[in-house]
Amino acid sequence: MSYLITHAPHVRDRASVPLMMQLVLIALLPAAAAGVYFFGLRALGLVATCVITAVITEYLICRIMKKESTIMDGSAAVTGLLLALCVTPSLPYFAAILGTIFAIAIGKLLFGGLGYNIFNPALVGRAFLAAAFPVHMTSWMAPLASRGVEAISSATPLALMKFEHQATSYWDLFFGRVGGCIGETSALLLLLGGLFLVGMKIINWRIPASYLGTVAALGWIFWMVDPAKYPDPLFHLLAGGLMLGAWFMATDLVTSPLTPRGMWIFGIGAGLLVVVIRLFSGLPEGVMYSILIMNAFVPLINRYTRPRILGHKK
Repeated sequence: MSYLITHAPHVRDRASVPLMMQLVLIALLPAAAAGVYFFGLRALGLVATCVITAVITEYLICRIMKKESTIMDGSAAVTGLLLALCVTPSLPYFAAILGTIFAIAIGKLLFGGLGYNIFNPALVGRAFLAAAFPVHMTSWMAPLASRGVEAISSATPLALMKFEHQATSYWDLFFGRVGGCIGETSALLLLLGGLFLVGMKIINWRIPASYLGTVAALGWIFWMVDPAKYPDPLFHLLAGGLMLGAWFMATDLVTSPLTPRGMWIFGIGAGLLVVVIRLFSGLPEGVMYSILIMNAFVPLINRYTRPRILGHKK
């Protein structure tokens, strides 16, 4: 009897990595289309730039390293699309190209490629952009009032709530008619895309459930303590990049825990970090940092939550 030992992602299914990546792309398309609808052709240009740059970067690096090209597995395209969806529509194209190159080269291929990376590559690219281009990454656009009308500068709902205590319509948050990153505005479409992936058994429901549940529970506690100062739990769930992060970033098969108990720990830890950063730091949003920090703990979580081997003592 022979055994095949390989790297993550480990899925007990006949589904291949290219098929899984194709389904993730399909699940992200509605949110991407909404970003183009609300922010115009500028958003479409950034999406195309990031996806094309990601594929070309991975191809060139594989050629330079004399490795078999991995662009056909679709993971580079997914990374490019995810990065595009979590940047502002006003980001310059040169910054988008640099951020995508960093995501693929440093966030993914430096560790050995798909299955070996410790951190979510798209979030690594976004962290680079936030550090290298902080002004561009915080210059927001309001959605187009109608086709052909130029968008104007606008703060995000999280920034308005944190710094000006100004609420945003839940309907606008739910459908996406708010300022923010290209693909994080429509909570409805992100939720539908996430549920599609759960139904197709591409992602595990435990991580988004524990992540969103923790944010809602802690948000409710602080809101009950001081409703004039802290936003209610529904606002926490609908605003910012939480839906995008919970369904498409935290659930990454490579950088998330393998065990059910580990997934609960991961989601609860990330949810705790989001609420702490949103309410008590100088930043209005904390989704990116919460996932990257918890990514670093995944090897430790896997180690201490793995099932006991039959016949071994604890």
